[in-house]
Amino acid sequence: MDARVAVFAPSPQLTVTVEDLDGEPDVHLHAGGQGFWQSRMIAALGVEAVVCATFGGETGRVLRTLLEGEHVDLKAREVAARNGAYVHDRRDGDRSEMVEMIPDALSRHELDDVYESALVEGIRAGTAVLSGPSDDRVLPHDTYFRLTSDLTSNGCRVIVDLAGDRLAEAVRGGPHVVKVSHEELGEEDLPKLIEKAREIAASCVHGVVVSRADEPALALLEDQLYLVKMPRLEPVDTRGAGDSMTAGISAGLALGMSLTDAVKLGAAAGAVNVTRHGLGSGGGDAVRELSKRVELEPIEE
Repeated sequence: MDARVAVFAPSPQLTVTVEDLDGEPDVHLHAGGQGFWQSRMIAALGVEAVVCATFGGETGRVLRTLLEGEHVDLKAREVAARNGAYVHDRRDGDRSEMVEMIPDALSRHELDDVYESALVEGIRAGTAVLSGPSDDRVLPHDTYFRLTSDLTSNGCRVIVDLAGDRLAEAVRGGPHVVKVSHEELGEEDLPKLIEKAREIAASCVHGVVVSRADEPALALLEDQLYLVKMPRLEPVDTRGAGDSMTAGISAGLALGMSLTDAVKLGAAAGAVNVTRHGLGSGGGDAVRELSKRVELEPIEE
């Protein structure tokens, strides 16, 4: 069977970016949102990304058309709830938010349908990534506990990249790997981050990866602590690096890599992403080559 990863992307986002082209505005429309950015990197690494998502309203119609042109297997559910959108102005070189439209909440039946799709596709793939929508009101937080628990109990490895109450609920369900930033854990001090990582790992979690901005990431893999050290690359846009890291880890596991090698692939994917303008973008060859230079330095407590 070909390597596959199911991506739970409950409400993707339409992104509109205004760039400068020889002194004239240049408007770009793209599919966006955490789940899509992750799925794009997964596909770039040679793994089939199966995206389980909902589409509603004018933004949803545009989004679905854009996603159908991407190299992903789209499992779309048409809903009444409108997808969110934002408009960013980058004509002066910096990203300035002009407007953001918040997505609508999914109805009970709409949520049931996308949940069922993610459950079935996750079990079929054997590896699943659970991502979040751009707004807390889209779906109840305990959805992530139920979906994590249902997938893991049916033999699917679950990788979560969430924050706040969504993260807490997913951890309660016992995912295989948790990727989280130090900001989301509310700590900067390494010993305190290690303590937080161990608390997460206590819920039958095999791997916890904590990104630390410009500092080497912290990884707790099967009870061994590491600092994840990457070669320095000049950043163009740091947004999306964490999503690319999650995508690389999940793609590595789907390809049969060990957890340590999958984390190296994820670190390389995050590093390559910051050298590009597109979120969740990067060439598979570049990621694989850079992963050879990633070092996992053991931490002795």
